[in-house]
Amino acid sequence: MPQRRVVTGRSQEPRQRFAEELRLLRAEKGVSLRELAERLGWDPSQFGKLENGHTLGGPEVVQALDQFYGTPGLLLALWEPAMADPAQFRERYRRYMVLEAEAVSMWQYSPSLLPGLLQTPEYATELLRQGGLKGAELGAQVEARMGRREALLRDDCPQFRAILSEAVLRAPLQEPDEWQGQLEHLELMSHRLNVTIQVLPTSVGLHGLTNTDTMFLRGPSGQAVAWVETGYSGELVQETAAVEHLQLRYDRVRDLSLSPDESRQFIERMLEEAPCESST
Repeated sequence: MPQRRVVTGRSQEPRQRFAEELRLLRAEKGVSLRELAERLGWDPSQFGKLENGHTLGGPEVVQALDQFYGTPGLLLALWEPAMADPAQFRERYRRYMVLEAEAVSMWQYSPSLLPGLLQTPEYATELLRQGGLKGAELGAQVEARMGRREALLRDDCPQFRAILSEAVLRAPLQEPDEWQGQLEHLELMSHRLNVTIQVLPTSVGLHGLTNTDTMFLRGPSGQAVAWVETGYSGELVQETAAVEHLQLRYDRVRDLSLSPDESRQFIERMLEEAPCESST
């Protein structure tokens, strides 16, 4: 195994550090991007984007690079903090992203959109495109959102409860196959021991969080904060009394919701009803 690299003089920003290490390893190996792509079976443009910091790729390509360069676990160890790096998110979300990465439990109510932690790349792409993003910025923000999902899959994963308004599941993507893929992902995640998904039927009528997308985060110290968001802005609520007031509303919404088993059955019915392909 190669000697551990000295970090002094290297970038301390996780995303840049990962890209820098990729460039150095390829230079030491003496191969071109095209040769690297031929050896590993990926498009050379993907490796170029990795080395430029334009993308982070997935764990499969990172593990393949670790094996090729003879650095078992090194690149994967750099990739994980790069995926969680708050700097890749828009500035107004960065403080929240730090708290989310540290949370030991999270619980959310979503009145109109699927939570980012449960979105597929296709759902995130269509949603962010509708919000005005395009090109490289769109790709970067989709990738950052997908990186957040890794928190639910790691060994020390936090507990996550998501209450979805029925309206969320009645707003499909433009492409039927992509919507079916999103529903399948949602159903799959509902089987994880650390994930609880509940559906709030529209028949319950008005309630305390009718128009309030709210995420609660409980940190290692046991203190909880809340992130309240609209389509145009978000607010981090940290004052104890305000958080408790929001949590009381959340508890009442949970009491109105279908049970986790009933909610899974609801999602499965949606899957059966969803068209599999475009009619055009």
